[in-house]
Amino acid sequence: MEIIRGLHNITARHKGCVVTIGTFDGLHHGHQMLLSHLKAKSEELNYPNLLVTFEPLPREYFQGAVVPARLTRFREKVTILRGLALDRLLCIPFNERTRIIPAKDVIEGLLVNTLDVQYLVVGDDFRFGEGARGNYEMLKEAGDRFGFGVSHMGTLKFEHGRISSSRIRDALSLGDFELAEKLLGRPYFIMGRVVYGRQLGHRLGVPTANIRLQRYRAALEGVFAVTVTGLDQQYDGIANIGVRPTVDGKEPLLEVHIFDFDEEIYGRLLTVTFLNKVRDEQTFDGLDSLKNQIEKDISETREWFAKRRLERDRDIVA
Repeated sequence: MEIIRGLHNITARHKGCVVTIGTFDGLHHGHQMLLSHLKAKSEELNYPNLLVTFEPLPREYFQGAVVPARLTRFREKVTILRGLALDRLLCIPFNERTRIIPAKDVIEGLLVNTLDVQYLVVGDDFRFGEGARGNYEMLKEAGDRFGFGVSHMGTLKFEHGRISSSRIRDALSLGDFELAEKLLGRPYFIMGRVVYGRQLGHRLGVPTANIRLQRYRAALEGVFAVTVTGLDQQYDGIANIGVRPTVDGKEPLLEVHIFDFDEEIYGRLLTVTFLNKVRDEQTFDGLDSLKNQIEKDISETREWFAKRRLERDRDIVA
């Protein structure tokens, strides 16, 4: 998959494509259905497919810190899209200049003149342009005028509910990882590089790999059983997401204690996959109380993994 960062990097060879536009936060089953249609049209018309998205997400630009939690950062989105065999990804900065572009200029300037769109696929609730005045009907009229096809995908449902990013956020906040996985089509994960922290974990005898979330808000808060990849093998572990109120933390952080692992891994890119919620984040009356709770959490999480492996072995034998 080719990644194009900014409209200034569009060249003549990028013109002529089958396009979709959106934020695609989570890249859940509904998004995947749309992308399957995109790829089918791409093959039918014999043009490359292209997904157009934005950083930051438009709602983050407008709402800032009060925005709903983001499910996937750009790196995570790229990783998932590579697995879906997309041809090209165009990421456009969303800023004041982007915000005030009229809907007709999005069509004529971006879709027609810059990309030479041959076919456009959008979601059923897609809006665009200044004041979100652009809609599907406007796109259909433009397609008739400029000679490109347009279609929209209806809502995909699961268990009597709409598959949506907000429903996935709700499932994650409740610790319902089984439902979240069914809606996403994969377990929920966060990626990031290990950074230097305050070394508190070492002082407590529980070293952690610290990963900055780089989100206005995370979809999770609390303590979780996780697996970690990006090292020599997959490891089990326990993770905390939060601001660490006991030690006056301010910035949301993902801290992962990797079981049976003791190496320096600063700068390594890890994928942390969330499997089970252990407890909510708490405030303790001191480091001794915090250490005791961490030891209890680790013991319970190791037991959870042991039980999980035993159940899987039974399923294989059966």
